Amino acid sequence: MACEFYFAYGSNMDPARMAARGMRTRTTFAAKLAGWQLQFNKRSADFPGAGFANIVAADSAVVPGVLYQLAHADEIFRMDPYENWPVRYRREIRPVITQCGERIETWVYIANAQWQTDHLLPPRWYLNHLLAGRPWLPNEYYQQLRNSPCLSE
Repeated sequence: MACEFYFAYGSNMDPARMAARGMRTRTTFAAKLAGWQLQFNKRSADFPGAGFANIVAADSAVVPGVLYQLAHADEIFRMDPYENWPVRYRREIRPVITQCGERIETWVYIANAQWQTDHLLPPRWYLNHLLAGRPWLPNEYYQQLRNSPCLSE
């Protein structure tokens, strides 16, 4: 299915990380995904006890993030190896709402159940990537991320 948007709620909110991964985008928007909440419950394969960003269904929750308009619909395939798709994350099309109230269908990565574990913490270096999304995040959400417990570097 062709989709020209990608919604980042984790480390890919960092534009420098996206550029380093070779992602070509046209523009970025602030957006939110309703009915989901952020958790750091995606188990790391390389760092014991570390949890990476994931979203889990939650009726009244909202996850703010960065909506990237891709240079071309095929750009999403560049992200698949970094998200270890389809083994660790699955890729789905979900609707997000932009800051202007526009509803846009977008790609979203969600951790597969076998890679989810409770009671994990993000490493500080990883959390810093999320904090780089500050220009697109509501201040309250940014502060919540900034104050998240994490593993020291």
